[in-house]
Amino acid sequence: MTTLEAAPKRINIIQGEFKVVNDPNVVLTTILGSCVAACMRDPVAGVGGMNHFLLPGSASAMAGGGDATRYGVHLMELLINGLLKQGARKDRLEAKIFGGAKTIASFSNVGDQNAAFAVSFLKDEGIPVVGSSTSGEFGRKLEFWPVSGRARQYPLTGAETQKTVAREQQRPAPAAKPVDNSIEFF
Repeated sequence: MTTLEAAPKRINIIQGEFKVVNDPNVVLTTILGSCVAACMRDPVAGVGGMNHFLLPGSASAMAGGGDATRYGVHLMELLINGLLKQGARKDRLEAKIFGGAKTIASFSNVGDQNAAFAVSFLKDEGIPVVGSSTSGEFGRKLEFWPVSGRARQYPLTGAETQKTVAREQQRPAPAAKPVDNSIEFF
């Protein structure tokens, strides 16, 4: 009798969200334009997670009444704290950074700013970046297996990237919280 391997459970992360899991059969997915996703894990504890942020942000930007869920500084802290609550140790965390494309030529390059922020934040926190794919002109579809640390990305065409950017600009960011009622893809 052969045992079929279970299909991975897909959890989609959208702008302003983060998710932490310890199930090796879960894959976290997102679509990125100029946004950045930080993928972190503790390989010893077998726990990992992903966030998806729109802007780098600072304490002063958020104090000015901005929506904190859009800012990397807020979502990075939430992701790290979520990992620690699930048994991770900060000294064992490792990270991968994705996204940060310049999707609209006439706009400032917020994608590069997002990627630079993520790298700087992780350096300041003492968390090594073990892989990254940032910059470029087109968006990416990202898959991340948080327990194993495996990541796979698919480049999007210019038209796909523009649709993603348009959707992100029209949709208000939700309150930052772990994703519990996620969309599953089969």
